[in-house]
Amino acid sequence: MSQKLLVTGASGQFGQRVIHHLLNTLGVEPSRIVAASRKPASLAVLATRGVQVVAADFDDADSLAKAFAGIDRLLLISTDALDRPGLRLQQHRAAVAAAEKAGVRHVVYTSMPNPKESTVLFAPDHAGTEDALAASTLPGWTVLRNHWYFENLFMTLPGVLAMGGQWFSAAGEGKLASISRDDLARAAAIVLAGDGQGKSTYTLSGEEALTTAEQAAAIAKALGRPITVIPVPVEGLIQGMVGAGVPPPLAQVFASFDTNTAGGHIGRVTGDYRQITGQAPQRLADWLEAHKAALAGK
Repeated sequence: MSQKLLVTGASGQFGQRVIHHLLNTLGVEPSRIVAASRKPASLAVLATRGVQVVAADFDDADSLAKAFAGIDRLLLISTDALDRPGLRLQQHRAAVAAAEKAGVRHVVYTSMPNPKESTVLFAPDHAGTEDALAASTLPGWTVLRNHWYFENLFMTLPGVLAMGGQWFSAAGEGKLASISRDDLARAAAIVLAGDGQGKSTYTLSGEEALTTAEQAAAIAKALGRPITVIPVPVEGLIQGMVGAGVPPPLAQVFASFDTNTAGGHIGRVTGDYRQITGQAPQRLADWLEAHKAALAGK
């Protein structure tokens, strides 16, 4: 196969892992891969390996047109605009339109579970992007509804440990079927490098769904430190984050993660990851064992 494969956001953590799997797991020829970023200079190491590096700014239509020219299959990694709901959808619509004009044959998009039912404040951005793909003239697309990363614990745990192991949560008994970032990147690379046609949607989860208390117990066991989940109302959760210095708009977004979990929107376990990759995703206990030193701040 000689199809050109483009990865947007290639300088980000997810994009880097996708390109790693394209090159090292799947053995894709570097000359077939195009790495796009607003900061192409940060991708110099990839360029030395033979990967084409291009500039692509979602707020600059001309840069997208140039980057997408001659591309057969494109991975549209969701942009990072947590505190600016709506901007991401505008950027994604611009990318879909540019892909149409450039004649891209297939777009793979990283979405989220249940975007139309979700109570996460940025869920409409994902739902709108899925709608834009469905309404486009693109010959084919694949939506990967990625569950939350295990790696999100790197943001949560420092505050928990600083509070003596107190984990304030408004998630109730809601469950999360989280999965590692690397597993999701592997799945994205496989779909991007494949020859799949048509239009399809997958929901990529781990193979177990855990409450916050069950997660806390697993983390406590791995780190050898007590962690206690303290239920709080969502208003109290927001107040606590703002008091700790989190900007109010961002605190509201983070709190909406818990209300979404409590509502049962992020706990469905699927077999889609195994269907795409042919293997089981990493379990939380194994991921914790591999990362316990970093999680403990050592």
